[in-house]
Amino acid sequence: MAIIITDECINCGACEPECPNTAIYEGADDWKYSDGTDLKGNAVLPNGKSVNADDVQEPVSDEIYYIVPDKCTECKGFHDEPQCAAVCPVDCCVPDDDVVETEEELLAKQSFMHND
Repeated sequence: MAIIITDECINCGACEPECPNTAIYEGADDWKYSDGTDLKGNAVLPNGKSVNADDVQEPVSDEIYYIVPDKCTECKGFHDEPQCAAVCPVDCCVPDDDVVETEEELLAKQSFMHND
């Protein structure tokens, strides 16, 4: 499952540089699938969604840091645990019960985004 940032976030920004998938953005910041990944142009994500990786996407949150679920792999393929949760001083980076994925799915997503 992906990680989410709860509304207890204090906007310290500790999590953002720790994300190996560049899936964490400051509130109100636009994002792209191509940010920090090898994705370019038209792509079909492992979940079947068709996207243009270079298109600017709307922020998930306007107020606090947020994690893009389609880019979050819980750090699988990089680290033993989600790095955002490891560095969060207020423990607001938690599993997202609405986006449940197996370890195999997370590893496939990581490989897809980084052409491993």
